[in-house]
Amino acid sequence: MSKHFDVIVIGGGPGGYIAAIRAAQLGFGVACIDEWKNAKGGPALGGTCTNVGCIPSKALLQSSEHFEQAGKHFAEHGIQVSGLGLDLAKMLGRKDTVVKQNNDGIQYLFKKNKVASFHGRGAFVKAAESGYEIAVAGAAEESLTGKHIILATGSNARALPGVPFDEQRILSNDGALRVGAVPRKLGLIGSGVIGLEMGSVWRRLGTDVTVLEALPVFLGAVDEQIAKEAHKAFTRQGLKIELGVKVGEIKSGESSVSVVYSNAKGEVQTLEVDRLIVSIGRVPNTIGLNAEAVGLKLDERGAIVVDDECKTNLPNVWAVGDVVRGPMLAHKAEEEGVAVAERIAGQHGHVNFNTIPWVIYTNPEIAWVGQTEQQLNAAGRAYRAGTFPFLANGRARALGDTTGMVKMLADAATDEILGVHIVGPMASELIAECVVAMEFRASSEDIARICHAHPSLSEAIKEAALAVDKRTLNF
Repeated sequence: MSKHFDVIVIGGGPGGYIAAIRAAQLGFGVACIDEWKNAKGGPALGGTCTNVGCIPSKALLQSSEHFEQAGKHFAEHGIQVSGLGLDLAKMLGRKDTVVKQNNDGIQYLFKKNKVASFHGRGAFVKAAESGYEIAVAGAAEESLTGKHIILATGSNARALPGVPFDEQRILSNDGALRVGAVPRKLGLIGSGVIGLEMGSVWRRLGTDVTVLEALPVFLGAVDEQIAKEAHKAFTRQGLKIELGVKVGEIKSGESSVSVVYSNAKGEVQTLEVDRLIVSIGRVPNTIGLNAEAVGLKLDERGAIVVDDECKTNLPNVWAVGDVVRGPMLAHKAEEEGVAVAERIAGQHGHVNFNTIPWVIYTNPEIAWVGQTEQQLNAAGRAYRAGTFPFLANGRARALGDTTGMVKMLADAATDEILGVHIVGPMASELIAECVVAMEFRASSEDIARICHAHPSLSEAIKEAALAVDKRTLNF
């Protein structure tokens, strides 16, 4: 006997579980199907983000940052450290504990909001009179019927052609989080978010890290001035970054991996490493969804085709997050999930793609919202730019972390803020003020006139706004 629900969500990551909770808050009977497993084979809600992405990587970034601070920077504060050691097993165990706390938190939220949770892989069976029949393949086979279906099946790491992940020597983000001993040498193919974050973790713990990037520029999606500043900082820290490379043959042995590549000059090189992390993007996860059974339209990448409101080509079938167009960001998925639940309820869900923040949680952190200088120049839009270095910020000096700057871009005629770009301490937190400002279409003058606490890192935002009008007060 099939169990009927108003809304069935397939996928329990940030887009899926948030959509399920919001739909339940709006009075719908909701089920969420998710197949992630914990070490014991039980449900592990939270998707890639919680299990092998955002959450565990931030836990390791924090732990490795403590280790590096103790070893290299505590002495500057008059703190003497002797006998510094690393218990990697305990560090990884703490990471696993943080992940479990998040898994358990989502389970609690489902119970609180009366969302029915099903553990297994969800797939279409057929269209039914009352909606769509969905099969759950797991420890307990289930048949569900839902009037509305929200697809939030996420994405998978993209492998190099002919070089599959074995998660022992050739690693995706999953394997990179589970290395049981600090590698002597680590290779990274791709200088994207995942690669730089995991490269930073292992570099801090003592690994010799080399990054091979195909693009001729570093962090091509980032504002060029900010990217150059980040490149200098990472190079000073010891990351070896090679740009404009062409990767050739990769051989994985019992104890090492060799990568043959041509550098920017066309010279053939061989990199020998203990482990190789491949971080060249992600692909939509639609395999096993049985989309053809109901005629669900996919594009050439395997992504689900949706309109601006996340509607698919099928009535009452929606899709959100990494499995559709747009940036593969957990918070973007969450906003789409909320918006879809509200649209199902007849409300007007809101997602502004122009004010979605981006963050790379390295040290220095990199965060931005809106357009880069390159994009504005390409569009022929007249603008004014203001920058302010953390070197001139009192709180940054007190922290002992003065790397980087804040950069603000505003329309030359109206002064509306068009983009804000930060490289430096706590950029991930500072960017929130800029997102709010842009959502309300604030001007740089608005930020410049707002009182910011002193001493605080946020003063650098105010000073960058003042710099747009060439009237900084502290630089």
